[in-house]
Formats: sequence, C-alpha cells, structure tokens
Amino acid sequence: MQASGPEPRRYHPDVIENPYRLPRAATPSHYRLRLEPDLDAATFRGTCRATVTVHVPTAELVCNAAELEVTRAHVESTDGPIACTISLDEDHERATFGPATTLAPGEYVLVTHFDGVLNDKLRGFYRSSFSDTDGATHVLATTQFESTNARRAFPCWDEPDLKAVFDVTLVVDPDLLAISCGRQISSEMLEDGRREVRFAPTMLLSTYLVAFMVGPLEASDPVHVSDTSVRIIHVPGKDHLIDFAKEAAAFSLAHFEEYFAIPYPGDKLDLLAIPDFASGAMENLGAVTFREILLLLDPQRSTQREQQRSVDVIAHEIAHMWFGDLVTMKWWEGIWLKEAFATFMEMHATNAWRPDWERWVDFGLSRSAAFDVDALAETRPIEYPVVSPADAEGMYDLLTYEKGAAVVRMLEQYLTPTVFRDGVRYYLASHAYGSTETTDLWDDLEHVSNQPVRRIMDSWIFQGGHPLVSIDLVDDTRVHLRQRRFRYDGVESGEQWGVPIVLRVYHDGASRSVPVLLESPDAIVEVGAHDAVLVNADASGFYRVDYSPAAATALAGLPPGAVAPIERYGLIDDAWAALVAGVLDPAAYLDLVQTFVDDDDLSVWQRILGTLHAIDHLLADDARGAYAAWVRRLLGPLLDRLGPDPAAEEDDRTGELRAAAFGTLGTIGVDGPTIERAAALLDDESADASLRAAAVGVVASVADTGRFDDLVRRFRDAETPQDERRYSYALAAVPGLADFERLLAMTVDGTIRTQDAPFVLALAMGNRHHGPRAWTHVVDNWAFIVSAFPSTSMVYLLGGIRSLSIEPLAAEIESFCLEHPLDQGAKTIAQHLERLRVNVGLRARVRDRVPTVLG
Repeated sequence: MQASGPEPRRYHPDVIENPYRLPRAATPSHYRLRLEPDLDAATFRGTCRATVTVHVPTAELVCNAAELEVTRAHVESTDGPIACTISLDEDHERATFGPATTLAPGEYVLVTHFDGVLNDKLRGFYRSSFSDTDGATHVLATTQFESTNARRAFPCWDEPDLKAVFDVTLVVDPDLLAISCGRQISSEMLEDGRREVRFAPTMLLSTYLVAFMVGPLEASDPVHVSDTSVRIIHVPGKDHLIDFAKEAAAFSLAHFEEYFAIPYPGDKLDLLAIPDFASGAMENLGAVTFREILLLLDPQRSTQREQQRSVDVIAHEIAHMWFGDLVTMKWWEGIWLKEAFATFMEMHATNAWRPDWERWVDFGLSRSAAFDVDALAETRPIEYPVVSPADAEGMYDLLTYEKGAAVVRMLEQYLTPTVFRDGVRYYLASHAYGSTETTDLWDDLEHVSNQPVRRIMDSWIFQGGHPLVSIDLVDDTRVHLRQRRFRYDGVESGEQWGVPIVLRVYHDGASRSVPVLLESPDAIVEVGAHDAVLVNADASGFYRVDYSPAAATALAGLPPGAVAPIERYGLIDDAWAALVAGVLDPAAYLDLVQTFVDDDDLSVWQRILGTLHAIDHLLADDARGAYAAWVRRLLGPLLDRLGPDPAAEEDDRTGELRAAAFGTLGTIGVDGPTIERAAALLDDESADASLRAAAVGVVASVADTGRFDDLVRRFRDAETPQDERRYSYALAAVPGLADFERLLAMTVDGTIRTQDAPFVLALAMGNRHHGPRAWTHVVDNWAFIVSAFPSTSMVYLLGGIRSLSIEPLAAEIESFCLEHPLDQGAKTIAQHLERLRVNVGLRARVRDRVPTVLG
C-alpha cells in the first residue's frame, strides 16, 4: 500500500492567493543600499535604489515596508525620472508606489528615501548595548531579518524566492567598525567627519539573508580556509574567548566544502558575537550573527555540553551557506527544508571534528523532545501552509528542527550515507542560486538513489505524528511488524507511514542488519535465523517501538554490550513515552530504570536522570524523602565507579556523566555530602568545569538569602557568557519565597536581558516550591512582557506552563492563554496546553504508583 499524506501546497508565481504575498508584476534583481545609522539618537536614514523588471504594464510598484517613514520616491527610466505617490499599508506591511505614468515592460530603478528607528525589539535594524570593564555603556546597531524583517530596514521585495544582488554602503562614525555580507572594498572619509564604507556586491540572495552591523567592535586576525577569510567579530575585551569558535568555524567550513563539493559561495566569512540577540544565531551570508554565549568561550571554564553546543550552532549556520543561502526555499512553508538539513549537518560536522563526543548518540536527547511534541493531537506536519509573517515565525520549533533532522537522518541511513551525500550534491548543483520546494530534494535524491524517496518522505513531511512499530516473533525465521500512530491520548487516528526500518538480527553471537520498508499496517518479514531482533538499529528511525513479551525477553537475554548505547537510550525513551501515555505503570518504569544501574553511557543516563527529575516534580511532598533515598541508592554505584574527580586522560563524556549524576544526587537526591561539596566547588577555580557547573544548580536548590545574594553577585560579575547563563538560570530554583520574588523582579527590571528573561521565567514556572507564583508574575506583567520581550521568545516562555500541572491552576492557565492570544506560535502554545493536560493525568498516576516501589 502507498503511504498516505496530503499533497504539498504550491504557489504559482503569477497567481498570488495570499494577501500577505506581493504581486509579481515587477520583481527585483539588484539593490543599491546606503544607510546612515545614528547610534546616539537610535535612528537611521537610508536610500535604496532597487533595479526591477516590470513584466506586464503596471500602474504601481508594490513592495514591503514596515516601521519606516518613506519620505520620497521616484522611478528612473530610460526616459528620465518619474515622480511617484507613496501609500503604506501597515496591516500587510506593504508600500505602494504610484508612478505618474504606467510602466511598460522593461527595466527600471525604484529610488526610495526613508527614515527609521533603531528599535529595541531585537528585529529588523536594532540596537544592542554592552558595558565595558569600567561600567560604561556602549551601543551598536545590528540586524535580524529572518523571517520578514528586512522590510523594517529598507523597502524591499521581502519574500525568499525574490533573490537579488545587494550592494551595501554604510556611513558611520570614523571610530566604529562596519560589517556587511560582502568584503569591504572601500572606506573614504566624508567632509562631515563620517566614514563611508562600501562592501562588495553579494551573490543572488534573499532579503532575509542580508545583514549589516555598526559599532565599537573588534575583529580577530583571520584564518583562511581555501581562499576564504574567517574572522570573529566581538565587543572589546573578549579576544581571549574567541579561539575555540574560530577553530570550529574553520573546520566546519572545510568540512562542508568537501561534503557538498561546492566552494563556499561568499567572499569572506565573519562570525559576529552580539550582546542582545533573540535567536541563537542567523545565517546571513558572510556575516553570521550569534548570541555571545555561542562564540565567546573558554575551553578551560566551560563544560563539554557548552562546547558542543557552540560547535553545533557554528556548524549549523555555516551549513546554511549552501542549504538556505545558495539554495533557498520558495516560500516560508519550506523553512523546515533548510533548518532540518542544517541541524542534520551540524551533527555531521561536530561528529567529524570530535568523534569522542559521540554526537549521533547524543542526538537522542533532541529526538526525544521532538517525539514529545509529535505525540500530541496538536502536533503539525513538518511542512504546512504559511500565510502571514506571524505564521512564518511559528515554524521555528522542535518539529522543524529536531523532527525534521531526525527524518533526514532516517533517510540517510536507509539510502546509505554515500548515496545520500551524492544526492545532496546533485540537488545543490542543480539549484544553485535558485529557490526550491521540498519535492525538488526528494526527486533529486530519488534520481541518484533509484529509491522511492518522494513516496516514502511525503508521509513524513505532509502529515503530523509518528508511528509506533510493534514486533512479535512469528517463528524461527520470521517476525510480525505492525504500525499505528503513537499518541499520548491513545486515540487511533488511522495514519500510515512509509517506515524505513532497519532491524538488528542477533544469532549465534553475531548480528546483522536487515532493512525493511513497512508501507502497510502490518507485514510478516523474513529475517533468517535469530536469537533476538532489535527494531530501529542505531535508533536512526523516527518511530517508537513496542516489543511483545517474547521479543522483549529475547532482547533481555543478550550479553552486555550487544545493544549499542543509542539503542539502550531508545529502550528507556520508549518506556518513558509509554508511561506518559498511561500504558506503562510508573512503578514498572522505575523497576526498569534499576536494570540500567551498571550502564556507563552519558546519553542513557541523561535520559534516565531527566525522567527522574520529572517524577520528583510530580510527587507529593510526603513521598519525596523516600524518593530521595531511592535516588541515592540508584546513583551511588555509578558515582563510586566514576570517582569524585576526573581521572587522567578521561574522556569528556565521562566527565559530563559524573557531573550529571552529581547534580541529580545533590538536588532530588538531597544528599548532604554532595550539597556540602557543591558549595566548596563554587570557589575552586581548579575544579573540573562540568562539576562546577553542576554544583551551581545544587547550591541554588538549597540556597538561603545569603547564598542567593552570592549567586546574584556571581551572575552580575560573570566573566564569560556561560557563567552568566549558568547563574541566572540556577536562580530560578531557589527555595525561599522572598528570594524568588527578587528573581522575578529581575526578569522585568532590566537586570536580566530581554533575550534571556523568557527562558528564566519558563524555568521559574518549574520551581517545585513557587512555580504558581511565577505564573502569577507573568499574568501581572503580561502587557510589559509582550511589548518588551522578543516576539519569537514568547512560545519558549509559555513552555513553562507544562510544569504547572495542578488543578484548578491548569484550567486557569488555559483560560488565560485563550483570552490572550499571541500572533506568533499559536500552534506551539496549543501544544503546551495539551501537554499541560497530559501532565495533570501523569501527576495523578505518579503520585498513586511511585510510592509503592520506594521501600
């Protein structure tokens, strides 16, 4: 049977159904942009000369503009200048220019003059600030245009398929550094004392990928990869924190040039650390912007996880130079195509750079988060229609990034990595400098692989959810596979997938892989002689697995080490999902956890510890003492094996495992010696960075007012972005109400940056003692929060409601969210609310059953 799934929505270039989309009577080919930012006044003035091709006779030119005052406009033609009227549509963020005469088909230049404000919303052309070592505040101007915010910096055709060449000139104060996508080609002093900096024209580029920055910044010495100069741009005084990022960037650039078999498409590569930045990073061609925490890092004072996150995001953004910049989606419904692929490629590069980090094993944690959302009735297809700019903003979620990457990984493993890579090379070469739809990638992979890629992948991209694959042993050589949708609410909704399954068949001390494409509800599969069969070898498939008693018993009888760490992770993860769905008894889950007591893999334990924290949050107070003792008994043997401190030549993952177990023992295990040692570790500069990071969380969980003050001081005086985040996030766990109130105030009084405050508040809602008070704080300050925090961050803030699974509070939260809808992320908020309801039921089951096994 052919897997079902809705056909992708397509937009014909000449038929525009969407009121937010521009008519195509005229399209741009070149922008000559001149901007004059005034950092002191927080304003800018600009002129844009947009070369456009008029395709049919037209009486108006329509482009995008928002939050700009367009003061003058005219059209240049071969017959001379043509005066224009100016009309602005704020609702649809459009500017309409009416030439005095109808424009015949041909080439023209639309010239606009405009003024704007360097806003504090972290979008468009905005201002950011930082304090130097003397406490003086400095301002810089930077951009964030994705998805539809270039229109806030200059009038433009702000749609991804309308690519053009950008020729940027910035007029700045003489002592400021100016950066844009192309290399600097001239710098001249003007009569008024300012400096005019011109940059080389870009390749054909979408508006959302243009960038410019001006400020008191410093540029590192470059490193060169092939002919490309790579630099780190940062605020003064941070040059000692850039070497790690520079090395990671150089490696990633070389790695992708080899993988894609296409040279880097820009003429230089600058990576900019921005003090205020709503997203993690942004793939502007040649001028990639990042949060400081991702570029400025001291390897001696940071954890392996922090270093891995830095490498991941650097690689992710550099991968976009090909998958997103060189080849771009036609419309925002295709965001997943670039983001999922860049997420897949980040892991590919990180794994190549540091194989000892076992990046593909670690991917299990990200897949788990995507599974969790995708098990809801309110999930969505990876690709679905996007109408408005707000819809586009709502696409940046776990389903786009993590589920999308997991599906790409599943396809790569099914086709084999070499065939998949060759298909990607064919796709990029075929569509370079152009725009594509999802099916273009599937068709090109199908062309190279001779596999039914589109038929398989349509079922994964155009319908939400994922299957539960069940296995039973039929006889000595055959197994019975079934598929049905996995949902937390247990509803049978009938979807089917083309499931590329890889079975690991064990027999006589050896194992072999058996690929199966399951396209029907069930199938009898010949696998040969077997002692046990594991479904989802290497956990490369995006589906849950359910073993019959006989199949589970056979797996349990395998010798230690026969099942790979990522597969053991999958067994735990599937069991936890069954618990959340009400299929597995919580007491049985804890019994299963105890069978992993001898496991030494970081990822396996990270999943176990995460679920143990979740259970702790749900338990009644009177059961926590017994639960803490159970946790201590569970973790004691592990920490005994690991020892209290890193051994010589110890690998990074072992150090992270020790820190994770230490942190859990000190928080939900409430272990006295661990808490005492955590306090000492805070002041031990020579201690292992991962242990010190875990100690911060332990200390915060039992902090009195004096210790709270100390943590706040450490936050304010942090010497690295990692320390700053570590302390600010830990403060959300403090037990004292008065101290907790002080933390809440810090999220709205400017002490904590608006880029970070939403995440601190989400964590605060998970505070076991005062989570409901954090929600009240959000409600009381809602108007301010909505106006001051980045719009894209609101869904992350509201993710904290999942922790407040207490009636009647859960019902009150749902009512509030329905009465105060947000333009961005409506689907994600609906998912938060559904997960909150799931957690209400989970809380009841945990409180009823867990105490029965605590002893």
